[in-house]
This record gives sequence, structure tokens and C-alpha cells, in this order.
Amino acid sequence: MLYELTDHLNNQNINTSEALKNPININPNINSNSKEYGIGLNINEYENNHNTKYLDYPEKIVEIINNIRQDPSSYSYIIEDSIKNIIENNNKDDITKNKIIYKKKVKVALTRGKPAFLEAAEELRKMEPLPPLEFSAGLCIPLPDTEEEIKDSVFLKNQVLELKREGINIDVFFKDLVKIPEVSALLMIVDDNGKNAGKKRMTLLNKDYKYIGVNCKFIGKTFIAYLGFSK
Repeated sequence: MLYELTDHLNNQNINTSEALKNPININPNINSNSKEYGIGLNINEYENNHNTKYLDYPEKIVEIINNIRQDPSSYSYIIEDSIKNIIENNNKDDITKNKIIYKKKVKVALTRGKPAFLEAAEELRKMEPLPPLEFSAGLCIPLPDTEEEIKDSVFLKNQVLELKREGINIDVFFKDLVKIPEVSALLMIVDDNGKNAGKKRMTLLNKDYKYIGVNCKFIGKTFIAYLGFSK
């Protein structure tokens, strides 16, 4: 789900500052010519070598997003290659009949499947390179403690309002539930998400955004990540 901070939030008499708190470059050694997006990695090996499994998610997801921004046409081929992971279930005896699933060590429901992947790939192929986003600790939205709060949009908006009271501008923010950074980035770029399809991609590839914040953790068995963006 993607949230845009509307006039309702902006008219709360909150004095926001253009300067974000604690901006830092999360990985100053990112190679702008890198084609190593990691989609082809061995997921079992990845998890065996990362005992925390998700603590490197913020750094990795920012690195991948910035690689895509700086070389979007190359990533179009990654998207097309990932189509082989789409499963369309037409088994009449299966409760998931007519469901479209992206399956690569995760199972994520899709709305359109292959057409959405092809459209995203074509859009990236036509794009001009964009500057990388700078990581800002100030844009890291506070995390919930319960699964009920994950589903509560009011809770999330209140967290953002509190950041704005502290002088931090967040223009757009959304959440993601896929813990593997390479798969998470891919699905956010394709963004096959019903009526809101394409909005996450527009955010990640918006030339006006300069800063990104990422925060994540497990709540029970549920992985949750919040991504915030600012100009």
C-alpha cells in the first residue's frame, strides 16, 4: 500500500523543515555501473550466510534501487527474466484456481502477472538514468509492535505525523512485506498491485526525490519494512 501525505496531514500547523535529520550515505562505495542486481543469487546460500536474515535489508534495498535508477534499461532484462517465476494456477480442484503467484522462495499474489512485468520492463527501457537516492535516518518510520498495527493505516500515519512534528518532511511512504531485498525491489518496481498498480514504481523512479529512509523488522513471523521518500 502506498500513502501520499495529503493536505489533511499538511494542514496540521506542523512546522516542517526542508533539512532532513541525519542524512547519511548508506553505501558510499556503490558502483554506478554495477549490473549485479542479485536476482540470480542462491537464496538458500543468502539466508545461510545472513543469520539475522533481514538486518541488511535497508542497505541492500537502497543499493538495488539506486542501481536501477542509475541504469534502468539494464534492469528491464532482469524483469523479463523473472517472468519464469510467475505461476498461473488453472487447476479446477485447487482453492487457488485462477490466482497468479510470483514464486521465488516467497509466494506473492499478483493481479495481472506477465503483462505487468512486460509493461514495467518496457517503461524502464525508455527511461533516462536518474541520480541515486541518499539514505536519511530521519526518514526511517518508527516500527509497530503488533501485527494489528501493521494493518492499521491510522497508526502508520500517526508515526509520520510525529516525524513531521520533529521537522522531518516525508512526501510519500509505503510498506513492503517481502524480506528478500532482491525480490522485494523487483516486485516494487513491477508493482502489479490492482488499482494502485505502478504507484510504487513511480515513487522509486521519481527524479524529484533525493532521500530515502528504510526501517524493518519481524513481528512474530511477519516481516515488515517501511520506506519513506522526500525531496
